[in-house]
Amino acid sequence: MMLRIAKPKVSIRILTHSIFGAPTLTRRSYSSGVKVKQMMVREALNSALDEEMAADPRVFLMGEEVGEYQGAYKVSKGLLHKYGPDRVVDTPITEAGFTGLATGAAYYGLRPVLEFMTFNFAMQAIDHLINSAAKTHYMSGGNISVPIVFRGPNGAALGVGAQHSQCYAPWYGSVPGLKVVAPYSSEDARGLLKAAIRDPDPVVFLENELLYGESFRVSEEVLDPNFTLPIGKAKIEKEGTDVTITAFSRMVGYALKAAETLAKEDINAEVINIRSIRPLDRSSINASVRKTNRLVTVEEGFPQHGVGAEICASVVEEIFEYLDAPVERITGADVPMPYAANLERMALPQVEDIVRAAKRVCYKSISMAAAV
Repeated sequence: MMLRIAKPKVSIRILTHSIFGAPTLTRRSYSSGVKVKQMMVREALNSALDEEMAADPRVFLMGEEVGEYQGAYKVSKGLLHKYGPDRVVDTPITEAGFTGLATGAAYYGLRPVLEFMTFNFAMQAIDHLINSAAKTHYMSGGNISVPIVFRGPNGAALGVGAQHSQCYAPWYGSVPGLKVVAPYSSEDARGLLKAAIRDPDPVVFLENELLYGESFRVSEEVLDPNFTLPIGKAKIEKEGTDVTITAFSRMVGYALKAAETLAKEDINAEVINIRSIRPLDRSSINASVRKTNRLVTVEEGFPQHGVGAEICASVVEEIFEYLDAPVERITGADVPMPYAANLERMALPQVEDIVRAAKRVCYKSISMAAAV
Protein backbone atom coordinates (compact mmCIF):
# COMPACT_ATOMS: atom_id res chain seq x y z
CA MET A 1 0.00 0.00 0.00
CA MET A 2 1.35 3.40 -0.93
CA LEU A 3 0.65 6.43 1.24
CA ARG A 4 0.59 10.00 -0.01
CA ILE A 5 2.18 12.11 2.71
CA ALA A 6 2.30 15.87 2.59
CA LYS A 7 5.74 17.47 2.65
CA PRO A 8 6.55 19.52 5.77
CA LYS A 9 6.04 23.26 5.44
CA VAL A 10 9.03 25.50 6.06
CA SER A 11 9.56 29.18 5.57
CA ILE A 12 12.27 28.79 2.93
CA ARG A 13 12.66 25.58 0.96
CA ILE A 14 15.45 24.65 -1.40
CA LEU A 15 14.90 21.34 -3.14
CA THR A 16 18.18 19.79 -4.12
CA HIS A 17 19.30 16.32 -5.12
CA SER A 18 21.82 14.31 -3.19
CA ILE A 19 24.43 12.13 -4.81
CA PHE A 20 21.97 9.27 -4.34
CA GLY A 21 19.33 10.85 -6.56
CA ALA A 22 16.85 11.27 -3.71
CA PRO A 23 15.50 14.76 -2.96
CA THR A 24 16.87 16.41 0.15
CA LEU A 25 15.18 19.38 1.78
CA THR A 26 17.64 21.98 3.07
CA ARG A 27 16.77 24.99 5.20
CA ARG A 28 19.28 27.84 5.43
CA SER A 29 19.91 29.78 8.60
CA TYR A 30 20.92 33.24 7.37
CA SER A 31 21.78 34.49 10.85
CA SER A 32 24.58 31.97 11.30
CA GLY A 33 25.29 30.99 7.71
CA VAL A 34 25.11 27.32 8.70
CA LYS A 35 22.90 24.93 6.77
CA VAL A 36 20.44 22.88 8.81
CA LYS A 37 19.81 19.75 6.80
CA GLN A 38 16.53 17.89 6.75
CA MET A 39 16.27 14.32 5.53
CA MET A 40 13.27 12.07 5.12
CA VAL A 41 13.45 8.62 6.68
CA ARG A 42 13.15 6.96 3.25
CA GLU A 43 16.08 9.07 2.04
CA ALA A 44 18.14 8.05 5.06
CA LEU A 45 17.49 4.38 4.33
CA ASN A 46 18.22 4.87 0.63
CA SER A 47 21.54 6.61 1.29
CA ALA A 48 22.59 3.93 3.78
CA LEU A 49 21.84 1.16 1.27
CA ASP A 50 23.66 3.02 -1.50
CA GLU A 51 26.80 3.65 0.53
CA GLU A 52 27.03 0.11 1.86
CA MET A 53 26.49 -1.39 -1.60
CA ALA A 54 29.18 0.88 -3.01
CA ALA A 55 31.61 -0.01 -0.22
CA ASP A 56 31.09 -3.79 -0.22
CA PRO A 57 30.35 -5.82 -3.39
CA ARG A 58 28.96 -8.64 -1.23
CA VAL A 59 25.94 -6.50 -0.28
CA PHE A 60 22.85 -6.97 -2.43
CA LEU A 61 19.16 -6.06 -2.12
CA MET A 62 16.34 -8.51 -2.75
CA GLY A 63 12.56 -8.32 -2.46
CA GLU A 64 9.26 -7.65 -4.15
CA GLU A 65 9.28 -4.51 -6.36
CA VAL A 66 12.68 -3.30 -5.08
CA GLY A 67 14.08 -2.92 -8.60
CA GLU A 68 11.95 -1.80 -11.53
CA TYR A 69 9.34 -0.17 -9.27
CA GLN A 70 12.12 1.28 -7.04
CA GLY A 71 10.53 -0.05 -3.89
CA ALA A 72 6.94 -0.02 -2.67
CA TYR A 73 7.91 2.99 -0.52
CA LYS A 74 10.71 4.22 -2.82
CA VAL A 75 13.43 3.25 -0.36
CA SER A 76 15.42 1.59 -3.16
CA LYS A 77 15.02 4.48 -5.60
CA GLY A 78 17.84 4.62 -8.15
CA LEU A 79 19.65 1.52 -6.92
CA LEU A 80 18.72 -0.78 -9.81
CA HIS A 81 20.03 1.74 -12.34
CA LYS A 82 23.27 2.14 -10.39
CA TYR A 83 24.03 -1.48 -9.44
CA GLY A 84 22.10 -3.57 -11.96
CA PRO A 85 19.77 -6.58 -11.63
CA ASP A 86 22.43 -8.86 -10.15
CA ARG A 87 22.54 -6.77 -6.98
CA VAL A 88 19.01 -5.35 -6.89
CA VAL A 89 16.85 -8.41 -7.37
CA ASP A 90 13.11 -8.32 -7.98
CA THR A 91 11.43 -11.45 -6.65
CA PRO A 92 8.09 -13.19 -7.18
CA ILE A 93 5.49 -13.01 -4.41
CA THR A 94 7.00 -15.95 -2.54
CA GLU A 95 8.43 -14.86 0.80
CA ALA A 96 9.37 -18.38 1.89
CA GLY A 97 11.33 -18.92 -1.31
CA PHE A 98 13.37 -15.74 -1.51
CA THR A 99 13.99 -15.65 2.26
CA GLY A 100 15.48 -19.13 2.10
CA LEU A 101 17.53 -18.13 -0.93
CA ALA A 102 18.89 -15.01 0.81
CA THR A 103 19.68 -16.93 3.99
CA GLY A 104 21.64 -19.47 1.97
CA ALA A 105 23.53 -16.62 0.29
CA ALA A 106 24.47 -15.32 3.74
CA TYR A 107 25.79 -18.79 4.66
CA TYR A 108 28.02 -18.53 1.59
CA GLY A 109 29.46 -15.18 2.73
CA LEU A 110 27.34 -12.63 0.88
CA ARG A 111 25.49 -9.88 2.75
CA PRO A 112 21.86 -9.86 1.64
CA VAL A 113 19.44 -7.07 2.55
CA LEU A 114 16.01 -8.63 2.25
CA GLU A 115 13.01 -6.32 1.98
CA PHE A 116 9.55 -7.44 3.02
CA MET A 117 6.79 -5.23 1.63
CA THR A 118 5.45 -5.48 5.18
CA PHE A 119 6.58 -7.64 8.08
CA ASN A 120 3.13 -9.16 8.14
CA PHE A 121 4.14 -10.98 4.94
CA ALA A 122 7.30 -12.23 6.65
CA MET A 123 5.12 -14.70 8.52
CA GLN A 124 5.23 -16.75 5.31
CA ALA A 125 9.00 -17.01 5.83
CA ILE A 126 9.26 -17.17 9.61
CA ASP A 127 10.75 -20.68 9.52
CA HIS A 128 13.79 -19.38 7.60
CA LEU A 129 14.04 -16.34 9.88
CA ILE A 130 13.96 -18.30 13.11
CA ASN A 131 15.19 -21.81 12.37
CA SER A 132 17.70 -21.01 9.64
CA ALA A 133 19.02 -17.47 10.11
CA ALA A 134 18.78 -17.04 13.88
CA LYS A 135 20.03 -20.46 15.01
CA THR A 136 22.68 -21.52 12.52
CA HIS A 137 25.64 -19.69 14.07
CA TYR A 138 24.98 -21.40 17.41
CA MET A 139 24.15 -24.81 15.94
CA SER A 140 27.28 -24.78 13.78
CA GLY A 141 29.48 -24.16 16.80
CA GLY A 142 30.29 -20.67 15.53
CA ASN A 143 31.56 -21.92 12.17
CA ILE A 144 28.80 -20.35 10.04
CA SER A 145 27.94 -16.66 10.25
CA VAL A 146 24.67 -15.34 8.86
CA PRO A 147 25.18 -11.66 7.95
CA ILE A 148 21.70 -10.83 6.67
CA VAL A 149 19.30 -7.92 7.20
CA PHE A 150 15.53 -8.44 7.13
CA ARG A 151 13.92 -5.03 6.71
CA GLY A 152 10.54 -3.48 5.94
CA PRO A 153 7.59 -1.68 7.53
CA ASN A 154 6.31 -2.97 10.86
CA GLY A 155 3.24 -2.11 12.92
CA ALA A 156 0.08 -0.25 12.03
CA ALA A 157 -0.32 2.03 9.02
CA LEU A 158 -3.74 3.50 8.20
CA GLY A 159 -6.81 1.44 7.42
CA VAL A 160 -5.09 -1.77 6.39
CA GLY A 161 -6.91 -4.07 8.79
CA ALA A 162 -5.93 -6.70 11.34
CA GLN A 163 -3.74 -8.84 9.08
CA HIS A 164 -1.50 -5.94 8.01
CA SER A 165 -1.18 -3.95 11.25
CA GLN A 166 0.81 -6.08 13.68
CA CYS A 167 3.91 -5.08 15.61
CA TYR A 168 6.52 -7.84 15.46
CA ALA A 169 9.04 -6.29 17.86
CA PRO A 170 8.21 -8.66 20.74
CA TRP A 171 7.95 -11.65 18.36
CA TYR A 172 11.47 -11.36 17.04
CA GLY A 173 12.81 -9.73 20.20
CA SER A 174 12.28 -12.99 22.07
CA VAL A 175 14.52 -15.06 19.74
CA PRO A 176 18.17 -15.76 20.68
CA GLY A 177 20.43 -15.32 17.66
CA LEU A 178 18.59 -12.33 16.23
CA LYS A 179 19.34 -8.66 16.69
CA VAL A 180 16.24 -6.47 16.42
CA VAL A 181 16.18 -2.69 15.89
CA ALA A 182 13.37 -0.19 15.38
CA PRO A 183 14.44 3.26 14.16
CA TYR A 184 12.48 6.45 14.76
CA SER A 185 14.32 9.32 13.09
CA SER A 186 16.41 9.72 9.94
CA GLU A 187 19.55 9.54 12.09
CA ASP A 188 18.33 6.25 13.54
CA ALA A 189 17.42 4.84 10.13
CA ARG A 190 20.71 5.73 8.50
CA GLY A 191 23.04 4.83 11.35
CA LEU A 192 21.32 1.62 12.38
CA LEU A 193 20.88 0.28 8.84
CA LYS A 194 24.56 0.77 8.04
CA ALA A 195 25.45 -0.98 11.30
CA ALA A 196 22.99 -3.80 10.55
CA ILE A 197 24.45 -4.42 7.09
CA ARG A 198 27.98 -4.60 8.54
CA ASP A 199 26.93 -6.87 11.42
CA PRO A 200 28.01 -10.54 11.26
CA ASP A 201 24.66 -11.71 12.67
CA PRO A 202 21.08 -11.62 11.33
CA VAL A 203 19.34 -8.31 12.06
CA VAL A 204 15.60 -7.71 11.94
CA PHE A 205 15.16 -4.06 10.96
CA LEU A 206 11.65 -2.83 11.82
CA GLU A 207 10.70 0.34 9.97
CA ASN A 208 7.34 2.15 10.04
CA GLU A 209 5.27 2.99 6.98
CA LEU A 210 4.00 6.26 8.43
CA LEU A 211 7.53 7.48 9.15
CA TYR A 212 8.96 7.08 5.63
CA GLY A 213 7.82 10.56 4.59
CA GLU A 214 8.71 12.27 7.86
CA SER A 215 11.66 14.70 7.81
CA PHE A 216 14.20 15.04 10.61
CA ARG A 217 17.24 17.18 11.18
CA VAL A 218 20.54 15.48 10.44
CA SER A 219 24.03 16.74 11.20
CA GLU A 220 27.11 16.59 9.02
CA GLU A 221 28.32 13.74 11.22
CA VAL A 222 25.23 11.68 10.35
CA LEU A 223 25.85 12.27 6.63
CA ASP A 224 29.43 10.99 6.85
CA PRO A 225 29.79 7.66 4.98
CA ASN A 226 31.51 6.16 8.04
CA PHE A 227 28.65 7.06 10.39
CA THR A 228 26.99 4.17 12.20
CA LEU A 229 24.99 3.77 15.40
CA PRO A 230 25.74 0.94 17.81
CA ILE A 231 23.12 -1.78 17.96
CA GLY A 232 22.06 -2.26 21.57
CA LYS A 233 22.31 1.39 22.65
CA ALA A 234 19.30 3.59 23.43
CA LYS A 235 19.17 7.37 22.99
CA ILE A 236 17.84 9.94 25.43
CA GLU A 237 15.75 12.15 23.15
CA LYS A 238 14.80 14.52 25.98
CA GLU A 239 16.31 14.73 29.43
CA GLY A 240 14.04 15.00 32.44
CA THR A 241 13.84 14.45 36.19
CA ASP A 242 10.25 13.46 37.07
CA VAL A 243 9.32 10.41 34.99
CA THR A 244 11.00 8.14 32.42
CA ILE A 245 9.06 7.40 29.23
CA THR A 246 10.43 4.65 26.97
CA ALA A 247 9.28 4.18 23.39
CA PHE A 248 10.44 2.96 19.99
CA SER A 249 9.68 3.65 16.34
CA ARG A 250 6.68 5.95 15.75
CA MET A 251 5.76 6.02 19.44
CA VAL A 252 8.89 8.06 20.19
CA GLY A 253 7.25 11.02 18.47
CA TYR A 254 4.12 10.52 20.56
CA ALA A 255 6.21 10.38 23.73
CA LEU A 256 7.96 13.64 22.83
CA LYS A 257 4.62 15.36 22.21
CA ALA A 258 3.36 14.04 25.54
CA ALA A 259 6.48 15.44 27.22
CA GLU A 260 5.67 18.88 25.80
CA THR A 261 2.18 18.70 27.27
CA LEU A 262 3.48 17.47 30.62
CA ALA A 263 5.96 20.34 30.78
CA LYS A 264 3.02 22.76 30.86
CA GLU A 265 1.91 21.04 34.06
CA ASP A 266 5.37 21.18 35.66
CA ILE A 267 6.21 17.53 34.96
CA ASN A 268 9.69 17.18 33.46
CA ALA A 269 9.66 13.88 31.53
CA GLU A 270 12.72 12.05 30.24
CA VAL A 271 12.07 10.36 26.87
CA ILE A 272 14.18 7.36 25.87
CA ASN A 273 14.24 6.17 22.27
CA ILE A 274 14.96 2.47 22.76
CA ARG A 275 16.23 2.00 19.18
CA SER A 276 17.34 -1.57 19.86
CA ILE A 277 14.78 -4.17 20.96
CA ARG A 278 17.35 -6.97 21.18
CA PRO A 279 19.82 -6.45 22.71
CA LEU A 280 17.90 -4.11 25.00
CA ASP A 281 19.82 -1.26 26.61
CA ARG A 282 18.75 -2.09 30.14
CA SER A 283 21.55 -0.06 31.74
CA SER A 284 20.41 3.23 30.15
CA ILE A 285 16.79 2.59 31.11
CA ASN A 286 17.76 1.67 34.67
CA ALA A 287 19.98 4.73 35.00
CA SER A 288 17.09 6.95 33.95
CA VAL A 289 14.66 5.33 36.38
CA ARG A 290 17.18 5.69 39.21
CA LYS A 291 17.03 9.43 38.50
CA THR A 292 13.28 9.87 37.93
CA ASN A 293 11.94 7.05 40.15
CA ARG A 294 9.01 6.54 37.77
CA LEU A 295 8.49 4.66 34.51
CA VAL A 296 5.97 4.68 31.67
CA THR A 297 6.55 2.36 28.69
CA VAL A 298 4.91 3.00 25.33
CA GLU A 299 4.43 0.69 22.34
CA GLU A 300 1.71 0.13 19.75
CA GLY A 301 1.79 -3.67 19.95
CA PHE A 302 -0.35 -5.97 22.07
CA PRO A 303 -0.08 -5.69 25.87
CA GLN A 304 0.64 -9.31 26.71
CA HIS A 305 4.31 -10.37 26.41
CA GLY A 306 5.22 -6.99 24.92
CA VAL A 307 8.46 -5.01 24.88
CA GLY A 308 7.11 -2.82 27.67
CA ALA A 309 6.40 -5.91 29.76
CA GLU A 310 10.05 -6.95 29.40
CA ILE A 311 11.25 -3.46 30.40
CA CYS A 312 8.95 -3.44 33.41
CA ALA A 313 10.16 -6.87 34.53
CA SER A 314 13.79 -5.80 34.13
CA VAL A 315 13.31 -2.64 36.18
CA VAL A 316 11.42 -4.45 38.94
CA GLU A 317 14.03 -7.22 39.10
CA GLU A 318 17.06 -4.94 39.10
CA ILE A 319 16.13 -1.58 40.66
CA PHE A 320 12.75 -2.06 42.36
CA GLU A 321 13.83 -0.04 45.38
CA TYR A 322 14.17 3.10 43.22
CA LEU A 323 10.51 3.11 42.14
CA ASP A 324 8.23 5.64 43.86
CA ALA A 325 5.14 4.55 41.91
CA PRO A 326 3.84 1.50 40.07
CA VAL A 327 5.09 1.15 36.50
CA GLU A 328 2.58 2.09 33.77
CA ARG A 329 2.41 0.38 30.38
CA ILE A 330 0.77 2.06 27.38
CA THR A 331 0.10 -0.40 24.55
CA GLY A 332 -2.27 -1.13 21.73
CA ALA A 333 -5.60 -2.71 22.63
CA ASP A 334 -5.73 -6.46 23.16
CA VAL A 335 -7.80 -7.00 20.01
CA PRO A 336 -7.12 -7.59 16.30
CA MET A 337 -6.73 -4.19 14.64
CA PRO A 338 -10.12 -2.80 13.56
CA TYR A 339 -10.50 -1.51 10.00
CA ALA A 340 -12.82 1.44 10.78
CA ALA A 341 -10.79 4.63 11.29
CA ASN A 342 -12.48 5.62 14.56
CA LEU A 343 -11.97 2.15 16.08
CA GLU A 344 -8.40 1.95 14.76
CA ARG A 345 -7.55 5.16 16.61
CA MET A 346 -9.06 3.76 19.80
CA ALA A 347 -6.97 0.58 19.43
CA LEU A 348 -3.65 2.47 19.25
CA PRO A 349 -1.87 4.54 21.91
CA GLN A 350 -2.45 8.28 21.67
CA VAL A 351 -0.55 11.22 23.13
CA GLU A 352 -3.25 11.81 25.74
CA ASP A 353 -2.88 8.21 26.97
CA ILE A 354 0.81 8.82 27.68
CA VAL A 355 0.06 12.12 29.40
CA ARG A 356 -2.53 10.53 31.69
CA ALA A 357 -0.18 7.66 32.60
CA ALA A 358 2.69 10.03 33.40
CA LYS A 359 0.41 12.13 35.58
CA ARG A 360 -0.76 9.03 37.43
CA VAL A 361 2.77 7.91 38.31
CA CYS A 362 3.56 11.45 39.42
CA TYR A 363 0.39 11.46 41.55
CA LYS A 364 -0.97 14.44 39.65
CA SER A 365 -4.30 12.74 38.85
CA ILE A 366 -6.69 10.15 40.24
CA SER A 367 -5.55 6.61 39.49
CA MET A 368 -7.73 4.24 37.51
CA ALA A 369 -8.11 1.97 40.54
CA ALA A 370 -9.24 4.84 42.72
CA ALA A 371 -11.64 6.04 40.05
CA VAL A 372 -13.26 2.59 39.88
